[in-house]
Amino acid sequence: MNPVKVAIIGLDTSHSVALPKLMQDPEVEDQVRELRAVSCLRFSTPFQSEKGLDERQAYLESIGVKVTTDFDEAAAGCDAVMLEINDPSYHLEYFEKCAALGKPVFLDKPFADTLENTIKILNIAKEKNVRFFTASSLRFDIDIVEGLQRQAAKPQSATVWGPVGRAAAGSSIVWYGVHAFEILNRTMGSGAVTVSGSADLNGYVFHVIYGDGRRGIVELSRNCWSYGAACRDAEGKSGLIQVTGRIPFYKMLLKEIVKFFTTGEQPVELTDSIEVMAMLSAADESVRTGRPAPVYTLR
Repeated sequence: MNPVKVAIIGLDTSHSVALPKLMQDPEVEDQVRELRAVSCLRFSTPFQSEKGLDERQAYLESIGVKVTTDFDEAAAGCDAVMLEINDPSYHLEYFEKCAALGKPVFLDKPFADTLENTIKILNIAKEKNVRFFTASSLRFDIDIVEGLQRQAAKPQSATVWGPVGRAAAGSSIVWYGVHAFEILNRTMGSGAVTVSGSADLNGYVFHVIYGDGRRGIVELSRNCWSYGAACRDAEGKSGLIQVTGRIPFYKMLLKEIVKFFTTGEQPVELTDSIEVMAMLSAADESVRTGRPAPVYTLR
């Protein structure tokens, strides 16, 4: 089977390099051969310097990816699109451009910069009948997946943790907290109704309340680059999950993208992706106001 020809939109994120590397760098032994990056659209955002963009372009060109500043040229001849833009404030603009192509789209995390723009993306996808999904690679990490399989029963409570970086523009909680909130959603499922949060010297702590009485805690820490979760079910059975990277989570993500592009199978329900973004928005609001914030539900 011929590989799916992918257009990469955006060069301001390390993902624009890391994902094509796993597809086609000859030095990678176990390549994801079902995908091939054929082009990449370069443009500037506050998240990367021109020098950094130059270095990334040189690498991509060395593994056969055409880098251009022209959207039509980047999209020409592709079978599918991967929106890899670090600055989420650009997601709406470029999703709208990609939707016009009628090709399936992977929208890298987070969904958007704001809940308002998330809803606009959903409306565009519906209007144009575009298949897409959005996710953090942490959702598919092998330790998370296997740990939840061992847990079996639905957790009554979970504490998840991850880092929080400092965004070059916009909300750091939305930009980097998405990883930990994705783990929470994968662990607890949907149904969150409020988020309460506070900042401290180490980062942020959030308390998530679910409509059926369950609860989640999300810890976002500065300068601590580990992910994990501790779960407890209604019977008192508990489990600890630590992300080790024994299989790169980027590779696990690419496997899901392959299935999506080739079979149409939806790796993440949009209701879950919307709730992740709604929790992030509520978390941001709670820190800003000092009060619990409601989690938006799409009706």
